[in-house]
Amino acid sequence: MSVNSETVRKIARLARIAVTDDEVPGLTEQLNGILGWVEQLGEVDTSGVEPMASVMPGALRWREDVVTDGAMPDKVLANAPEAASGFFAVPKVIE
Repeated sequence: MSVNSETVRKIARLARIAVTDDEVPGLTEQLNGILGWVEQLGEVDTSGVEPMASVMPGALRWREDVVTDGAMPDKVLANAPEAASGFFAVPKVIE
């Protein structure tokens, strides 16, 4: 697959990217290079490779799913600009 200057302008328009006429040849060359690498990857034989989510093996550590208050309300509220009665205090918003 090859990209021409018309395609680069169309991609730029769809992506809402301002591209000058001077930038088009360079972008055309870069996009063609990227597509060349993708075509090379398509030629790699992966028939004996199992699909994986990560290159590092690992298992999830399970924990009990319970709702808690974090057992540290004072530390949490220390980050608040203003607190009242153990809660974050925010200004009233009326529209």
